[in-house]
Amino acid sequence: MTDSYSYQSNAVPPQRAPALPAGDYEFFWGAATAAYQIEGAAREDRKGPSIWDEFCGIPGNTLDGDTGEMACDHYHRWRADVELMRELSLRAYRFSVSWPRVMPRGRGPVNPTGLDFYDRLVDTLLRAGIEPFVTLYHWDLPAALQSELNGWLNPDMPAIFADYAAVVVERLGDRVAHWMTLNEPWVVATAGYFEGVHPPGLRDRAAGYRAGHNLLRAHAYAVAGYRASRCGTGQISFALNSSFSFPASDSPEDAAAAQRAVENFAGWFGDPCWFGDYPAVMRERLGDLLPAFSAEDAALLRRSMDFIALNYYTSDIVRHAAGAGPMDAEVVTPPDFRRTEMNWPIMPDGFRELLCWLSRRYGGLPVYVTENGAACPDQPDEHGYVDDQDRIAYLRSHLSAVGAAMAAGVNVRGYFVWSLMDNLEWCEGFSKRFGIVRCEPGTLRRIIKSSGRWYAKLIQSARRGAVALAAGAVP
Repeated sequence: MTDSYSYQSNAVPPQRAPALPAGDYEFFWGAATAAYQIEGAAREDRKGPSIWDEFCGIPGNTLDGDTGEMACDHYHRWRADVELMRELSLRAYRFSVSWPRVMPRGRGPVNPTGLDFYDRLVDTLLRAGIEPFVTLYHWDLPAALQSELNGWLNPDMPAIFADYAAVVVERLGDRVAHWMTLNEPWVVATAGYFEGVHPPGLRDRAAGYRAGHNLLRAHAYAVAGYRASRCGTGQISFALNSSFSFPASDSPEDAAAAQRAVENFAGWFGDPCWFGDYPAVMRERLGDLLPAFSAEDAALLRRSMDFIALNYYTSDIVRHAAGAGPMDAEVVTPPDFRRTEMNWPIMPDGFRELLCWLSRRYGGLPVYVTENGAACPDQPDEHGYVDDQDRIAYLRSHLSAVGAAMAAGVNVRGYFVWSLMDNLEWCEGFSKRFGIVRCEPGTLRRIIKSSGRWYAKLIQSARRGAVALAAGAVP
C-alpha cells in the first residue's frame, strides 16, 4: 500500500522554474515512461481495471502471459526512482497518469488516493530539479468505458475524456507546465482496430478511422478546457509518432509515393491539430472511411498544439506500387538493414528529415522529442550490469540527427530517451528491453546500464544542450 494519509502539502508547494529571458530557453534532457508499463499496483488503492489489465489477462495476448500486475512496481518505489533520475542528471521526466487510477470507472467519482500519488510525484520531481512532462492518456482506457460505451467508438468519449483531463489539470496544473493529451493515437487506431493486436482487439478499418476521429476530438476538447482553465498557462499538445519515408529511386512516381506515405502517417493526426482537417491525400483516397469534422470541432482542433511532441524510432524506404494500400506505396527497405530487437530499421537520417518536415509543415513550432530509443539484446554480467554499446551507438547517432535538424533551423527544445527503465513492452511482455536502467527480473532491482552512464555524462557536459547539439557535440 502507499501512504495511508491523503496527501497535503504543509509547506509552500514547489513552483515552476522562472521564465528565461526572451530568445533563450532551457533544453530539457529527460527520459520517459508510461503508467501501465511501470506502475504495477493494478488492484490497489481503489484503482479500477484498464483495457490493458483485461487484455493481458487473456491467454495468448502477450508473450509468456506477462501483465502489468506488478510491472516495475514504480507505484511503491517511486521515491527511489526519482533519486535514480537525479543520479542520471535528468532535467525532465515524462510520465503518464493512469486514468483508471484517478477515475476508476472513467467518469463519475474521483479516487483521491490516485490523485495523491501523482501530486506527491510532481512535488518530489520539482524538489529534485526535474521538470514534469505529463501525458494524460497512454492507452490505459478504463475498462468500464469500453464495456459500457464501446470505448473510442462512442461519440461521447471526447467530452468524457475532457472531464477527466480537467480533474488532473485542476490538481497538478499549478506546477506542471508541459502537457500531452494523448500518446500515439496512430497506434491506438492501427494496433487496436486495424490489426487487433492491442485492445479492444478489433480488425475493422472503418472502426479504426472512427476511433482515430474521436481521439482527435478528445484532444481538441481537452485542449480547449485546459486553455480556458485557471491553470492553463503552460503548453499543451499530443505525442505524435511517425516514421519518415524515403523514395526508393529518383523517379517522380516514387517521390510522390513517399510524400503520400508521410502525409498518411504523420499527417493523419498532425494535420487536424494544426489545420483543422485531415490531409487532402487522405480525404481523396479514403473517401467515406474518414469521418467529417463538424465546423465546431474543426475550429477547436485548429492550432490545438502549442508544440510538436515527436516519438521517433525508425523510418522506411518506399516505392510507388499500384494497389499497395490506399496510398499506392510499398515498403521496400532492404532486409539486411541494421535493425533493433523490434526488427525496426535503424535510420537516424529519417529522424533528421522527419524533424525538418514537421517543422516546415506545422509553422516552425517548438519540438520536443518525447520518445527515442532502442530495444537491444542486453546481456547482463554476473552483477546484473549491462554494457549496452549498441544502444549507446543508436542514441549517439540519433542525437546527432537532432543536432543536424537544429542546425537546419528546427527549434528543438528537449529530448527524452525511451525509456527510463526496462518495462512491460505491451504485447511483447518483458522480452524487449528499451531502458537505460535495467529492472532486474524477480528482484526488480534497478541497475544503471552503460547507456545510462553515457547519457548522464552527456547531460552533465551539455546542460544547455541546444547549443551543443546544434554544433554536433555528441560524444
